[in-house]
This record gives sequence, C-alpha cells and structure tokens, in this order.
Amino acid sequence: RTLPTGVAFMINRFRLVAILGASVCTRAFTLLEAVSRDGLRLTSPRMMATPAGLAILFDCDGVLADTERDGHRVSFNRVFEERGFDFEWTVEEYGRMCEVGGGKERMTAYLNGFNGYRTSGWPAGYESPTTESLTKGLPDDPRRLELVRELHARKTALFQELIGSGVVPLRPGVLRVVDEAIAAEVPLAVCSTSNEAAVRTLVETLMGPERYARFSFFCGDVVPRKKPQPDVYNLAAQEMGLDKSECVVIEDSGIGNQAAKSAGVAGLV
Repeated sequence: RTLPTGVAFMINRFRLVAILGASVCTRAFTLLEAVSRDGLRLTSPRMMATPAGLAILFDCDGVLADTERDGHRVSFNRVFEERGFDFEWTVEEYGRMCEVGGGKERMTAYLNGFNGYRTSGWPAGYESPTTESLTKGLPDDPRRLELVRELHARKTALFQELIGSGVVPLRPGVLRVVDEAIAAEVPLAVCSTSNEAAVRTLVETLMGPERYARFSFFCGDVVPRKKPQPDVYNLAAQEMGLDKSECVVIEDSGIGNQAAKSAGVAGLV
C-alpha cells in the first residue's frame, strides 16, 4: 500500500534508525526526505492490524502546538498572580519543571523545592502540613492536595480560554501529517499528561471538528502513573486494539520518549 509522503517519511525514518543506528542516519534522512516527495511504497510480509500498517500516537504540548511556553506556563502564572503568590515561572524555569509530568504534580514538586527552584516553600497557610509524604507525586496532606487541585482547575480554565482565542497556533506541518494519515486510514490518538478537556479543546479548536472526530484521547489522570511511566501508551494500544509494532509515538521530551520506550513502542522526538 502507498502511504502519503509525510507519513511515509516519518515511519521510514524510524525504520532506518532501528536498522542502522542513529549515528549513521543523518545523510540517509536527507536522501529519504527528498525521495519521499515522490511517494514511498511500503510493503510488509505479514498482515497488519490496521489498514495502513501504522498508527500514530501524538503527545500534545510541544508536539501539536507550542503550548508549554506560551499556553500552560502563561496560564499557571496567571493563577499564581490571582492568588497573590510571590513567584512566577520563567521560560527557562518552566522548561526544567517539564521534567515532571502532570500539572498538579509539577506544582507540588516546585513548591517542595524541586531541584532547588523554589526555596521559600509553600504559600502562607500551607507551611505546616500533617505530613510531607507524597503519593504518585501529589501531597498526602489534605489541605495541600486541595490547593494544587484548585490551582490546576483554574489554570485549565484559563488555558482553554487562551487556546480558544487562537493565540497559540499549531506547529507547522501538523495538519499535513494529520490529513495524510486520515486519508490513509491511519488511526490517530493524543496521549498526554495534560487535562483531557484542555487537550480536546486544543485539537477541536485548532484542527476543526472533522479532524477532531478522528482522534482518540488518553489524557490526564486516565492512568495511575504518568510519563515517564509507559501506562498511557500501553492503555492507548490496548483500547484501540493496536499491535505495538505498528505504533509510532511523536514526542518532544525526554520523559515522553522514555515512556514510549518503556511501552515497547517506536518513538520519534
């Protein structure tokens, strides 16, 4: 079966890395990109579980759109300002905080002094918890847990307003790959640590309702362990009835790539 050029280049890029190793592939990728403009015919010796022998599982933030810096970070800072907190996340600081998967978990790590980014601790009124322990990255102390949940709910609402305003566009080439995948009957999903409502708003607003309807969504707290754990990609493969050998994950971060590798799924960063 002939796959569209954008999709064909992506999957063939992965296959070259698997066969040759990344260190010898730079010139090969340049050649393959040129050849892909005329189309690539992919064949397989076995029957595929999907019509095209391929499924694409996208991360959201930083992959579909540059939402981390200009969306999530901005929304977090607006919440901090609304609550009168004496801190905000710079671009560099937030980039490092993205080593922690999940917004509630990210705020918890920050307030606990993750990598020394904040030394003054939790805001006034939350300095003396019943316990300092965490479960899955979230406070066991009831008041601290309530605080991060409230902050995150408000941040999600602000983020959805921001996306709805159209100030954060899709990354170049995303619609081309999505449209070619849909035309080739390639299953699509978004697998993200972000809140599902926020992810759905982004995809429907920036891609339109027809493309949105072709996606499956596995987001937020749908799994007990977030990236870098493999749970979200394991769930996507299971729920969509996919053979992992046919899945390609598109990520932009180390923790996302680690999640894909741990799930035994091919990953492109």
